[in-house]
Amino acid sequence: MREAILEVQNLSVEVSGKRILNDVNLQIFEGEVHVLFGPNGSGKSSLIMAILGFPAYRIVSGRILFRGKDITYLPTNERVKMGISVAFQNPPAIRGVKLGGILKHLTQSEKKINDLLTKVNLPVSFLERDVNFGFSGGEIKKSEILQALAQNGRLLILDEPDSGVDVENLRVLGNVINEALKDRSALIITHLGIILQYINADIAHVLMNGTIACSGHPTKILGQILNEGYAWCEKCLKIRTQRCEL
Repeated sequence: MREAILEVQNLSVEVSGKRILNDVNLQIFEGEVHVLFGPNGSGKSSLIMAILGFPAYRIVSGRILFRGKDITYLPTNERVKMGISVAFQNPPAIRGVKLGGILKHLTQSEKKINDLLTKVNLPVSFLERDVNFGFSGGEIKKSEILQALAQNGRLLILDEPDSGVDVENLRVLGNVINEALKDRSALIITHLGIILQYINADIAHVLMNGTIACSGHPTKILGQILNEGYAWCEKCLKIRTQRCEL
């Protein structure tokens, strides 16, 4: 019997007194890859921050379980130790912190680090560079994916891995991510869905106005979005349906 690696149950979240997530329900089983679509400002990145336990994202109601354990009020570092890895959309540049230093903290295996560098097509010289400082958009994405994979978490969360990346680098990253997901679960946030050209996803969801409005097959969900925009899913919200199968 399959077990859920991540369960988000009736989750409502506020930031600075403003409600940004409303009764979100999400269940990801071991080995599943889920994709989260949604218009700008719908709460996609906020959901990631809540799952990771960032203090500014105050949980009003509901809970979050990881591998059966309630992590709703655990600090972020404890969640990461349990096996949640993340690659952010817009990570900061950090003066004085070398990429190599972070990777050695995440894994003691130099072979693994070198193998990952080869896979994402970054030269070894990047290990001596300050994290993301002076990196191009594609290099920042590679650095983030590199760090997330070095953590070796059981759940990989990727925030817009296909944004701001040229075609060639997207192909490289897409193939690396898809290979890594053969033995992991994932939640991938994407606005345009380009990453689906390289990743075999199981289920897609649409987040609108802070709640999951529709779920279904990834290619069908994406096709609807490309053809009709997000307006087609508003009917799901109007009838208060949590899941609309396509």
